[in-house]
This record gives sequence, structure tokens and C-alpha cells, in this order.
Amino acid sequence: MDLGSHSTLNEHLQRTGIPSGSQDKVSVLDSGPEMTEPQLAVDPVATSNLSAKAPEFYPSGYNQNFNQNFTDSSFEDRCDGYLTLAEYVQDFLNHLTEQPGCFETEIEQFAETLNGWVIADEALQELVELIYQQATSVPNFSYMGARLCNYLSHHLTISPQSGNFRQLLLQRCRTEYENRDEATKGDETTRKEFHAFVLFLAELYLNLEIKGTKGQVTRAEILQEGLRELLNALFSNPVDSNLICAVKLLKLTGSVLEDAWKEKGKNDMEEMIQRIENVVLDANCSRDVKHMLLKLVELRSSNWGRVHGTTPHAEATPENDPNYFMNEPTFYTSDGVPFTAADPDYQEKYQELLEREDLFPYYEENGADLSGPGELYFDEIDDEMDPEIEEAYEKFCLESEHNRKQ
Repeated sequence: MDLGSHSTLNEHLQRTGIPSGSQDKVSVLDSGPEMTEPQLAVDPVATSNLSAKAPEFYPSGYNQNFNQNFTDSSFEDRCDGYLTLAEYVQDFLNHLTEQPGCFETEIEQFAETLNGWVIADEALQELVELIYQQATSVPNFSYMGARLCNYLSHHLTISPQSGNFRQLLLQRCRTEYENRDEATKGDETTRKEFHAFVLFLAELYLNLEIKGTKGQVTRAEILQEGLRELLNALFSNPVDSNLICAVKLLKLTGSVLEDAWKEKGKNDMEEMIQRIENVVLDANCSRDVKHMLLKLVELRSSNWGRVHGTTPHAEATPENDPNYFMNEPTFYTSDGVPFTAADPDYQEKYQELLEREDLFPYYEENGADLSGPGELYFDEIDDEMDPEIEEAYEKFCLESEHNRKQ
């Protein structure tokens, strides 16, 4: 190709919008001495916006440096890049929100880092507030926040005169608790924030472990009393959102609260159920919310979904455990009637089943041949066909041969 032809090709590339640097993507067909108009075949890759050299993608809000900072061995290295305690803690809280499965593997190092950083009352107060805000403002973080609070309450070493981590946390919760009556009557935003606090307190009641003087682990009794008063406040202002919050609270903690109250000889749960029934009859809540309340009453009547009378496995017998035969296999009689170990005639029917199976010792239920060569049962089988079947087979072969030759 001469220079004139090359110049013409460049002009053509510019008119078609293809960069001149992409000439290796262009195929020019040479038809001999008389050159026809060049035919261009554009590779689709040339027009793609994708690139192997594009920067690595990260979701919005993801801190690329967090995992590296957090998993380094020393305190100084783990805190490198963080100017304040708030930044470090907030990054870890966001990390747990996005990847809750990392809690077990990373919580120990997090607590170790805090023990090197939180050495003043103000820092401990700030830590408590950060966790509280995350647990009450981020959807679905209340459970993880309660677990985090439980771990830190046992592993943070700082214990200033103003109170240790657990004491400051409960003081922070008390601030919201004391405003319960105003909050249940507030606007939608106020009620929403209050409901988040209620569910976080419920998770704290279930997850915050208190060690007794004899080493036994118990729940915080002050939270038990607090939840009862929160339920009273919610039912005293029976708008839909308050009632929905109460239903969630009782579904989450109802069985534990009732057991604790019964141990003290109290009938608090009976009183709660009576209040619910009164709300269903008298309150101007929506039909859907009334249905939710009735379902909650039904759940409580079934012992919160728990099976009655279940005993430990070592002590379980058919007489004292209704689940004793739950996983037993099902057999069938010769008439196709099912029976299990719970059947009164089980032994008799099972023996009949064994005798019936003895008639076919070389077959499994799925028909698999278990016999070996030369065994008597199979040697006695006659391989000759019935005359009628043999005649039909010969006719079939002749027709097949005739059709094949046509």
C-alpha cells in the first residue's frame, strides 16, 4: 500500500469515528491491482467501555483500609490512619453491619485495641454513645449491638468512678426510658426512634449477661422491670405503630419474660394478655394490627411455640416426652397400612414385616440384585419363554426385518 492509500484510509477512519490507533482492528481486503473501497470489520471490543485496567470496585461506604488496619498485630498499626477514637469505632460498627459474620473472629482484637485507647471517662462515654446510636438508628443492628455490649462489658478493663461500660450503657438507656410516656404520644419520627430503643433494650435483656456472686450467669433484672413498663406505655397509647412495636417486643422476649415472672410468682403476662384483648375490643387500631394482636395471643396460648413437657434426652421416655418418636421411621404392613414405633401393635407388626422380607432374601427394597453367581435361588429360575410370548417375539423380529429392507 502506498502513502496515498494510507492517507485515504486515515481519513476514512476519522469519518467513521474510529481512532487511527485502532488500525490493527481493521481488515483491508486487497483485490489485486485495482483496489476497491476498503471494507472495515470493527471488533466489538474496540467500542466497549470495559477495561482490564479499571480500578477495583468497592460498594459505597466501604472502607478499603479498614480490614488491613484492624488485623495488623500491634495497637499502633491497627490505629494507623485513624485520627480519633470515634473514627475507629464507627468504622468497626459499619464493618459489623455489613459483615456480621466477622463478629466472632474480630471482636477480641477490637476489645484489645479499645483497652489501649479508652483510658479516660470521656472516651468511655463516647464509646457508649457511638454503640447506642448505631444500635438504635441502623436497621437490624440491635441484636449485633447487644452482643457487642455484652462482650465489652466483660472485657473492657477501664472502670472509672463514673461507672464501667455496662453501668454507663444502662444510664444511657435510662435517659430514653424516662421519656417513654412523651415518646409514645409524640410525632411519627419521635415514635420511630423510641421503638428502635425499645427493641434494642429487648435485645440487651436477652444478651447482656450478669455474673452473680456465686459465678452464676443471670439476666439484668432492671431490664426485665423496664420492659414491663415500656409495654404498659405502648398499650396506654394504642396507635398502630405503638402496638406493632409491642407485638415485636413480646414475640422476641415473651417466653423469657413470662418464665422469669412465674419464678417470682407474678401474673404480669396474664395482665399483658388482658390488655391486648381489651385493645382488640376497644381501640381504634387498624384491622391488620388487631389481627397481629390476636395472633400474638394465640402464640402465647401455645406456650410461645414451645413443646410442652419436653425432657432432657437422657431422661426421655415414651411416657414423658411427646417428641420421643418424632424421628422414628415409618413401616408398612402387607395391606399397606403405615405404622411406627409409637403404634401399640408395633412389635407384632414389625415381626410380621421381618418374616415377609425373609421370603426375598436376595433383594433389597429397590430391587437391587444381591445374589452371587451360582446361588440356588437364581439358578432355579427357568430362562425359557412362554410359547405365546415366543411366538409374539418371532413375529416382531420378522416385521422389523421386513421394515428394514424396504
